Amino acid sequence: MAGQQVDGNNLAAAAFAKAGIDHMFGVVGIPVTSFANSAVKAGIRFIACHNEQSAGYAASAYGYLTGKPGILLTVSGPGCVHGLAGLSNAMINTWPMVMVSGSCDQADFGKGDFQELDQLNAVQPFVKFSGKAAKASQIPFLVSQALNVAAQGRPGGCYIDLPADVLHEYIDKLEADRLLAEVCPFQPIWALPKLAAAEFYAPEQDIQTAVSMLRQAQRPLIVVGKGAAYARAEAPLGDLVRLTGIPFLPTPMGKGLLSDTHELSATAARSLAIGQCDVALVVGARLNWMLHFGENPRWAADVKFILVDVSKDEIELRKPTLGLVGDARLVLQQINRDIKDEPFCLGRNHPWVERIVNKASENVKKMSAFLAKDVVPFNFQTPMRIIRDALLAQGSPAPVVVSEGANTMDVGRSVLVQTEPRTRLDAGTWGTMGVGLGYCIAAAMAYPERLIVAVEGDSGFGFSGLEVETLVRYKLPVVVIIFNNGGVYGGDRRNAEDIEGPYKDDPAPTSFVPGAAYHTVMEAFGGKGYLVGTPHELQSALDEAFTKRNPAVINVTIDPYAGAESGRMQHKN
Repeated sequence: MAGQQVDGNNLAAAAFAKAGIDHMFGVVGIPVTSFANSAVKAGIRFIACHNEQSAGYAASAYGYLTGKPGILLTVSGPGCVHGLAGLSNAMINTWPMVMVSGSCDQADFGKGDFQELDQLNAVQPFVKFSGKAAKASQIPFLVSQALNVAAQGRPGGCYIDLPADVLHEYIDKLEADRLLAEVCPFQPIWALPKLAAAEFYAPEQDIQTAVSMLRQAQRPLIVVGKGAAYARAEAPLGDLVRLTGIPFLPTPMGKGLLSDTHELSATAARSLAIGQCDVALVVGARLNWMLHFGENPRWAADVKFILVDVSKDEIELRKPTLGLVGDARLVLQQINRDIKDEPFCLGRNHPWVERIVNKASENVKKMSAFLAKDVVPFNFQTPMRIIRDALLAQGSPAPVVVSEGANTMDVGRSVLVQTEPRTRLDAGTWGTMGVGLGYCIAAAMAYPERLIVAVEGDSGFGFSGLEVETLVRYKLPVVVIIFNNGGVYGGDRRNAEDIEGPYKDDPAPTSFVPGAAYHTVMEAFGGKGYLVGTPHELQSALDEAFTKRNPAVINVTIDPYAGAESGRMQHKN
């Protein structure tokens, strides 16, 4: 109809919806509340959180789990600053995400306006792209550009700035429709036609070189990371392991690409595998601190790395023997095709395979014997074993496990079993604490058919604990299990003779209120809370919570002296 007008709020919402965005996370307020409401009217589910950090962590994980950039909406100034936690987390983990922040009226910038901040400059260290809409007509193109850049090549964070005057600006509806017609639906790489994805294949000559190196290796190893999980590389990875018989080692969030129970999993023989392999095919994982930089003495001095990464810059930084620039799923398909032309397989009786399998079996038996003991007051291992068994009993689809906390995450990584891809989320490349509840919210949105289980230290839970209200409000199937040992790493462990100074009677910097009743926080909002301290109590709580799949907190009392300072990274503290 002639004369109809559309404001910036509705235009922005329509642009995101036209691009295929169906979820948005954030905290509303000046000047973006109308935009959030417009997004809901456009068919986008808006998940309102209590804190921009949690919403940002949710958006970052949603991008990883779905392949669509996760969207974070914040208010101006301090809201944008809080949102940087999630944006930087996405950038470091290489997950696609777009943060959208409102900002002050352009005419008032520089005068000290309400929540004024030069947001474009503030976000620069954490983004691949940033842009500001100076007028409403620029919004659709800016949305399309940010979404595509966030997922192109190595995924990461992007930023869109929407000033208040632009959100309130009206344009003719016919002009709005013309602008929106240019916004194309977003598709992850794995959903693109093969021809459109041609740029993500490695050169055939390099593929042949890689296969030759694997064929000639005496002690080959495949290492897979969350980049391979993001790329949906599980099928060709399974084919490669089956074709060649090469043992594989997942990074923490690479767990589940192939089941932890696979006979060629080297997880339980990690030190042997990385310390003695002579050729390592590293797929979607970076040779950073998590893989000891690929350096001696953890790795053999003469190991040859074949690095598969979508980022040419990453390969140039690491300087592997051979770099294969391309999408992990597509490059593995190329490798498999080349191997099929001239098959080779190490076989179960190959000396290297036999050593890995035997060492892994030996370590699993030792761990199983240790875990079989019921230790009360709880150490970390006893409740973790009970949780592991309860998770495995759920069958398929497997629950998503979210884990954070020093000891809780470290022990959980060794004990909890992932059998399906993208079912483990943890502190990630940056070791970020506070991601837990945001990740749970994201997983519940991405995988509505799955149970979501957070296994958290009490310190990790404290960063985002109020988001249990968000779980209740949206009726999400999330069970939060808190390992409550009374502090960061544990309670007050100081020797009395070492406590000096005028504030010597204060609690230790690492300690919390002993016996904190975290379960009652969930109950305050209408969820279910459990306090447990014995194997029977924990088993009973898990049975009920997993069956009902309603928001719940299980507060597990742990011996405050059970864990280690800094988990497994004491040398860095």
